[in-house]
Amino acid sequence: MHSRMDTAGDLMRTLGFGQPVGSIVQMAYIVADIRAAMKWWQTDGKTGPFFLLDSFTGPEQRYRGGPTKADVAIAMGFAGHMMIELIQPKDKEPSVYQETIRQRGYGFHHVGIAVDDVEAERKAYFGRGYHVAFSTPVPSGSTVYYMGDDPAAPGFIELIPATQGMDEMFTKYWRASVDWDGRDPVRPFG
Repeated sequence: MHSRMDTAGDLMRTLGFGQPVGSIVQMAYIVADIRAAMKWWQTDGKTGPFFLLDSFTGPEQRYRGGPTKADVAIAMGFAGHMMIELIQPKDKEPSVYQETIRQRGYGFHHVGIAVDDVEAERKAYFGRGYHVAFSTPVPSGSTVYYMGDDPAAPGFIELIPATQGMDEMFTKYWRASVDWDGRDPVRPFG
């Protein structure tokens, strides 16, 4: 793990896949067909392999303050040091995914920012006028928050806890992308 300075001169921890904590580590897209989207990213975007989770419902999901049970397929891969996340909604449950499809259609959904203290960051974004649009505990540790409602933002901001589990999983996916030769283009998540 490396370190670098932020704009205020404070030391920033760099994660194993090359992105500093406190910065954008992920770009996410809502797709209608996750397998077709992975194929596009691999063939035309020269990105891969992807790690696929066919179904993620997440325990204790909250959408706009209420419970939801949205089911999505998720695929993650790397383009350089940037994670590309593809998300295919599998039902019509209320969610930030269905909200985006209704408002703008398929395409860009959110940036993911790795943070050391997700609760402190959530409060800081709230202080700047953002609201929690979605939250759920995740397997890599802690809870993710999708912050929304800033009209200038291109999409949501996902606050991703920079836990050891997250760093290990994302770094494993990044390492698989380094000098990837096209073999095993879709691999199991985890």
